[in-house]
Amino acid sequence: MATRKITYGAAMKRLEEIMDGIENNRFDIDELVPVLKEAKELIAYCNDKLYKVDKEIAGIISSKDDNVSRQ
Repeated sequence: MATRKITYGAAMKRLEEIMDGIENNRFDIDELVPVLKEAKELIAYCNDKLYKVDKEIAGIISSKDDNVSRQ
């Protein structure tokens, strides 16, 4: 996953597919470890994306608050 670009929405959709597959025993034992590794990478990607967006939003709000208080 590290070499390809993926959107947050696509990552979440794939995680939902993986979770559904695990819950419904759709993965063969030979597929399980690679699928769990993929899920771990997707979770890390989503967490990182959320953290970055949260910081960016906080910066935008802080900047807006600074501009309002100067007026």
